[in-house]
Amino acid sequence: MEKRELVELVAQLEAQIGQIAQELGKVKQHVAALLEENQRIHLENQHLRRLLSAYKAADGEERHRATKPAPVGEGYDNLARLYQEGFHICNLHYGSLRTEGDCLFCLAFLHKAPTGP
Repeated sequence: MEKRELVELVAQLEAQIGQIAQELGKVKQHVAALLEENQRIHLENQHLRRLLSAYKAADGEERHRATKPAPVGEGYDNLARLYQEGFHICNLHYGSLRTEGDCLFCLAFLHKAPTGP
C-alpha cells in the first residue's frame, strides 16, 4: 500500500468517524429529550395519583357524612354563616375574629351531629 492510499484511507475513516459522531450526537439529544419527557410524565403521574387519592378520601368522607343525619335548623345555619364570615363559634373564643385560619374547635362543633329529638 502506498503512502497516498494510506492517507486516503485514513481520510475516509476520519469522515466516517465524523458521520458516526454526528449520528451519535443526534441519538444522544433524542435520548435526553425522552428522559426529560419521562421525568415530566413521572412527576405528573405522582401528582395525579395524589389528587386521585385525595379525591377518593373526600368521596369516602362524603359517603360517610351522607350516612349521618345532617344538622338541621336555623341556628346551625346562622353559626355556619358566622364561621364562614370569619368569626369563632366555639365556646373558647365565641364571637372573636378568626385571624389564623380555621379553628379546630369550631370545625368540630360544625361537624357534630345534633343530639336532640
